[in-house]
Amino acid sequence: MKHSKLSSAAALLAAVMLLAACGETAKLPPEAGIGPTPQLPAPNKTLIPTVNIAPATGWTDTAGPSVPSGFTVTALARGLDHPRWVYPLPNGDVLVVESNKPPKPEGANGGGLMDMIRVAVMGQIMKRAGAQVPSANRITLLRDADGDGAAEVRQVFMQNLVSPFGVALVGNELLIANADALVKVPYTEGQTSITAAPTKVTDLPAGINHHWTKNVIANREGTKLYVTVGSNSNIGENSLAAEEGRAAIWEVDVKSGEKRLFATGLRNPNGMAWEPETNVLWTVVNERDEIGSDLVPDYLTSVKDGAFYGWPWSYYGRHVDVRVTPPRPEMVAKAVVPDYALGSHVAALGLAFSNPRDMPPEFANGVFVGEHGSWNRRPLSGYKVVFVPFSGGRPSGPPVDFVTGFLSADEKAQGRPVGVALDKSGALLVADDVGNAVWRVARAK
Repeated sequence: MKHSKLSSAAALLAAVMLLAACGETAKLPPEAGIGPTPQLPAPNKTLIPTVNIAPATGWTDTAGPSVPSGFTVTALARGLDHPRWVYPLPNGDVLVVESNKPPKPEGANGGGLMDMIRVAVMGQIMKRAGAQVPSANRITLLRDADGDGAAEVRQVFMQNLVSPFGVALVGNELLIANADALVKVPYTEGQTSITAAPTKVTDLPAGINHHWTKNVIANREGTKLYVTVGSNSNIGENSLAAEEGRAAIWEVDVKSGEKRLFATGLRNPNGMAWEPETNVLWTVVNERDEIGSDLVPDYLTSVKDGAFYGWPWSYYGRHVDVRVTPPRPEMVAKAVVPDYALGSHVAALGLAFSNPRDMPPEFANGVFVGEHGSWNRRPLSGYKVVFVPFSGGRPSGPPVDFVTGFLSADEKAQGRPVGVALDKSGALLVADDVGNAVWRVARAK
């Protein structure tokens, strides 16, 4: 019986993949889903969701992405193991988080045939995208002592972590957001490795971990931490009980570890940063899938204390998702409209505000956003780093392509950008988890 069930699943998987490869196509131009008031057409839910992802190939030994005139790009390091996040330390060292999703607990996706098909389809998608590699569970330290854009020192900084992602330094303590808990270790400036066992600050919602990446950022005073926790599903299909404490940003007290929900209804928040003029927290969020190539735009938004942003019952404010049952009109009525749409399915992950001291005027005020790239849209979207200009603490114009070339001419993924950060010199760092590199984009001298 089990063999028959698996054979049926394999046959259905082949049929599903063939149908999904056909899929529907976007009717609107990409710019329609970008800005403070994006166009939101009627949902286009098909029997089989569109599957269109750039196959991962990686770069040749000397190739790299493209940057605007007046900038140069170098590989701070190549040959890394699925680098997802970058964190510059005050002394100029750069921490690179090499990580991937943790194993799912047994029975996490149910035992039905359709559950098996869905898991198998997503597994094939992720494999094609280069995202099925085992997690290194490691943080590597890079040091570029001579400032030439290439690290001379590459050292294992921490290992044996649990699918780590975000990192934050508060005083002499380094906080690491694992998939299941926020932990900390003592840190002394200039240290190239840490052997101390991490101490748990607080547990984080884990389990199925449909979205496993957890990010962490501290406030300016170093008294509070903000931790992102993505949803356990696309639209709550694993039960709303499985979403307890998820699709949210948590506020954690540094000293006590006590936490509270700061903002909710954020399907998969990742990058966070403080807007320098207003000191308001901003984040980028991956929205839901499987209702068409034109829906739903991923977004950049300020984060209001106590606000609810709609997931799973609605998107982009009060646009009801009729797939979610039971409906909750009282929750939809509370939904806050995000500030700025980035385009449908771009998979925005990284976020870093610019620095007027080190960037030319056209890139001095605004945010850099790492767009990992789409799987549920035809044609492809994302696969680049964009710059969104700001004025008066808010987005003030259309995004500008800043780091491109991750897609080859025949739409193969040479790389996929994830985390972004400005290093001590003001250059932009980009973690590339398919190219297995960290890129450094600096003003040409």
